[in-house]
Amino acid sequence: MSSPIKSTSVEIRDPRFTSVVGKDVTFEKLATGFLFTEGPLWHAKEKYLLFSDMPGDHLRKWSAGEGVTTFRKPCAQSNGLAWDMQGRLIVCEHATSLLTRTELNGDTTVLASHHAGKELNSPNDVVVKSDGAIYFSDPVYGRKEYYGNPRPLQLDFRGVYRLAPDGKALALMAGDFGQPNGLCFSLDEGRLYINDTDRQHIRLFDVRADGTLANGHIWAETKGEGAGAPDGMKIDSAGNVYCCGPGGIHVFAPDATCLGVVRVPEYTANFCFGDDDLRSLYVTASTSIYRFRVNLPGPSVRSGAR
Repeated sequence: MSSPIKSTSVEIRDPRFTSVVGKDVTFEKLATGFLFTEGPLWHAKEKYLLFSDMPGDHLRKWSAGEGVTTFRKPCAQSNGLAWDMQGRLIVCEHATSLLTRTELNGDTTVLASHHAGKELNSPNDVVVKSDGAIYFSDPVYGRKEYYGNPRPLQLDFRGVYRLAPDGKALALMAGDFGQPNGLCFSLDEGRLYINDTDRQHIRLFDVRADGTLANGHIWAETKGEGAGAPDGMKIDSAGNVYCCGPGGIHVFAPDATCLGVVRVPEYTANFCFGDDDLRSLYVTASTSIYRFRVNLPGPSVRSGAR
């Protein structure tokens, strides 16, 4: 059973926070005892959550009826997850430095492995555009002890890539990050937010008609007390951007004003919107999975998991 945790642990920096999130939040601890949780992904049609436990090499599934079960083990130390437009699972694999797709029959297809003849660093987080193009970040965390498979780097930069809708062309979109991590599209998909863990900021890019990125600039910074850095990032149905940062989850208005911080009980790596009304945030926070409710829902589901 979940454990309710009453919390006054919200830091309100702008009055708009209360209409977006609320005056307070109540955390439910849905499950605990993991090594380090990441990559939460909600399946709207079948009402379950997938999440990665990278050090445990275990991709798990949670549902209200069954609790936590095994989805895949071993899982190549999976991190970020996404559904494509056909409802197939896209997986960032730390241990192999691959981006893969799980077909509807369970087979695995490698989507990306190399750039310019060299192995990718370690695909970390991933989003799928409505035209089927896949964008993913490629920091080095999956080549480090505990979170991945220690081995030498082949690339001398940390980039963000786009895989064309036909799955044939992989292109570098930007290669000047410290450590690129979470990413999410604006509601109209005309812009792409990408955060940089090392530099503690969020950059914003225009998405051109051909899918390439342009005019990248610093959009916001995650500032405050407590452990944490930019990592998982999502947008809600009103264009507010949620991003991990010091102390928990930072909430930014469309004008880049930080409205406030939700102070999660444990160090927070990622989160996603879920439940029928998309007003629950499922949070992967170190050893546990939490859930709390917000006032404004996440955007409608565009993938084949709807």
